[in-house]
Amino acid sequence: MGVATAWHLARTGHEVVLLERFRPGHDRGASHGTSRIYRQTYASDSHVRLAAEALPLWRELERETGAELLRITGGIDHGDPARTAELAASLAAHGIAHHWLDAREAAARWPGMVFDGPVLHQPDRSGRLHADHAVASLAAAAVGHGARIRYATRANAVTVRGVDLVEVDTSGGPVRARRAVVTAGAWTHGLLRDAVPLPPLRVTQEQPAHLPARPGGPDVSRWPTFIHHTGPAAGWPGGVYGLAASDDRVKLGFHGVGPARDPEVTLPCDPAHLQQVRDYVEAYLPGLDPGAAEPVSCTYTSTEDSAFVLEREGPLVVGAGFSGHGFKFAPAIGRVLAELATDRISRSPLVGSR
Repeated sequence: MGVATAWHLARTGHEVVLLERFRPGHDRGASHGTSRIYRQTYASDSHVRLAAEALPLWRELERETGAELLRITGGIDHGDPARTAELAASLAAHGIAHHWLDAREAAARWPGMVFDGPVLHQPDRSGRLHADHAVASLAAAAVGHGARIRYATRANAVTVRGVDLVEVDTSGGPVRARRAVVTAGAWTHGLLRDAVPLPPLRVTQEQPAHLPARPGGPDVSRWPTFIHHTGPAAGWPGGVYGLAASDDRVKLGFHGVGPARDPEVTLPCDPAHLQQVRDYVEAYLPGLDPGAAEPVSCTYTSTEDSAFVLEREGPLVVGAGFSGHGFKFAPAIGRVLAELATDRISRSPLVGSR
């Protein structure tokens, strides 16, 4: 979100300094790895609009940098019939193409997958983003428009000094600016303290896994992105998401079920949780090899209702609480935060405006 905001600010002629605590390509936040889901299949009107805005911006970034970032694969939802019907109604209301398949039709179309009831298929506005390449491309585009990025520079505190003056105490010395946009993920509360009233932000360590196809199994690169709307009542810890990764494996996880954590501490892999992933694969994704599952770690910083915090308080602007599903929106959220910072809007009209 920080580099997306820097891209928008720099290309509209603003002087921008981006402070990043870690080195490029680090895995301490929520933006590393190869795969993130892109989709417009949301029940919320504001989420649909924001995702729709992001799509041409991703394509614009691709043209600007020459990188391939977003691959359209189609997307499917199955499971809870009330939830999938709600999503279908939203797609219809927004004029987004979709259709229904029964479980057997879907299994024939995508070998190696098993479905829980009717399947909602969105064919042309769902796919996967390469996360590492997207972050690198946003950074390159921002720098190309004149932004400066200071890597390995820790922000220790943000202090408002006046109506148009913020001072950031960093490991490289103080930085002063008219506006500060804070997109610090799990460190947001600790960095801002009481400077901006924020809702509770829960930091958790999630443990998805990467799994290859079984020998002689399906070509998983042809699978759509998928969401299984299930949960404890069905014996699983939460809803399931999955998508092909760029290395011909599938990334699979239970959404938002990890333990709370201190952002300074990475917890070890939980063998019991990994076994639940394997059990799910045995039941619903027989085309994958559960014995070859490799756990990976990622951080969620979530609000209670999964809405986004897009706020301004005086010269401070905050983007936070992206709740494990925000990556797809990044270039559109960068636009919102840039407009908040430059007085083009005084309050976000979008998701999570509080």
